[in-house]
Amino acid sequence: MAGSGSSMLYSFLLFTVILSIQGMYRGKLASTELFTILGGLISSLLFLVSLTFIGNFQETSGMRTGWGAVILAEVVSLIAASAVHRVSITTCFLFSIGLLYEINKISGVVLSKSESKTKRH
Repeated sequence: MAGSGSSMLYSFLLFTVILSIQGMYRGKLASTELFTILGGLISSLLFLVSLTFIGNFQETSGMRTGWGAVILAEVVSLIAASAVHRVSITTCFLFSIGLLYEINKISGVVLSKSESKTKRH
């Protein structure tokens, strides 16, 4: 598992690359309905990497992470989706909710495994 600093750097670089590619292909993503939905999916990936960046930044600076990080990451991804198409905003929001649910589920599983390991020792 990567440390907080390197994970923060990787997520920032991924955010930059994904946002650049989305900007380059903005016209193509707005051309058909399917590509518009794909634009929302790409923007929800921006939500994922920006949430990772914000969470790791807060962890390295000693601040407590919470819903503020989620809301900030969602606003950033919705602004990026608005550059593609209006429908991409809606699909980005829906895909981001799905990603957040899955992240929360995975986090619960990992946390329960780590708690069971500490109880044994």
